Amino acid sequence: MSLDLLSLPALAGWVALAIVIDLIVGDPRTLPHPVVILGKAISALEHRWNHGSPQRRRLLGGCLTLVVVLGTFSVAWLGLALLSWVHPWLGLAAELWLLATTLAIKGLADAGRAIAAPLRQGDLPGARQALSRVVGRDTQALDEAEITRGAVETVAENTVDGITSPLLFALLGGAPLALAYKAVNTLDSMVGYRNERYGDFGYASARLDDLANWLPARLTALCLWLAGVLYGVFHRSPLRWRGALAATWREAPRHPSPNAGWPEAMVANLLGVQLGGTNVYQGQVSHRATLGTAHDLLKASHITTTIWLMHGAWLLFFLLLFFLQLFFQQLCLVMATGAG
Repeated sequence: MSLDLLSLPALAGWVALAIVIDLIVGDPRTLPHPVVILGKAISALEHRWNHGSPQRRRLLGGCLTLVVVLGTFSVAWLGLALLSWVHPWLGLAAELWLLATTLAIKGLADAGRAIAAPLRQGDLPGARQALSRVVGRDTQALDEAEITRGAVETVAENTVDGITSPLLFALLGGAPLALAYKAVNTLDSMVGYRNERYGDFGYASARLDDLANWLPARLTALCLWLAGVLYGVFHRSPLRWRGALAATWREAPRHPSPNAGWPEAMVANLLGVQLGGTNVYQGQVSHRATLGTAHDLLKASHITTTIWLMHGAWLLFFLLLFFLQLFFQQLCLVMATGAG
């Protein structure tokens, strides 16, 4: 491998460089993206395997999950090993690029700003169009508050899927493990639906995604709260961080997802707004439990604040994991010395 995975500080350094690359470059459309390749592979296998009895669908759906996740890890590991054999710097360059592709910091922030900008100018059609690019709900009839709600929910939820979860797996196992996580997340986004077509076939993918995001979602909520506390240091108007932890603990389980409710509830309580409620998907009305208390009406400035919280949360998350790694590494060294 191009990285010595036992050297945790070194691995953290490469992950930090990948963060910088993502912040500067994002996801250029001119370069092939691993998630696009994953999506094509999943689509092809789903077309071949997703038929028959419910039991057969569930079995083959589990096989799909194993094949895609383990295959992604193996291909990435072997590819990096081969490139490192050709030349160590080639392996490192590939590792950095692959790590950067697993992160969506710039993309998520840009998507939020693309919605906030037309909202500030009173351009509701432009804001609706920008929101429609990142959500599945119908946006044609949304007002400013509902557009803002969609943007805030998207940034909050995807802070986990697009940033902190990939960071956790990258710090544990470099690009191969981070890409394996992206495979899990892509599977869930494509087949992890509770409907007639995917209810059985996507069961394993959805449950594995729930498991993979369980810890990152809760740590992210904590980091969002810490970022909310720090917000008052840099801005004249502090957020409602007092009581936000307790409120999030009560409200997060209301969300239909076992993980998405944690960052969404925390952001709602920090901003003093209400998220959740009624959405429309392809003309079908869907009711979801509300999160937070509506002390303030949702407006464009809440999107900007959520982006700030997102940046603060991923930075705190990275630092927390880095120092935890250093602590456990030193603990292992002390134990090894004592045993010797």
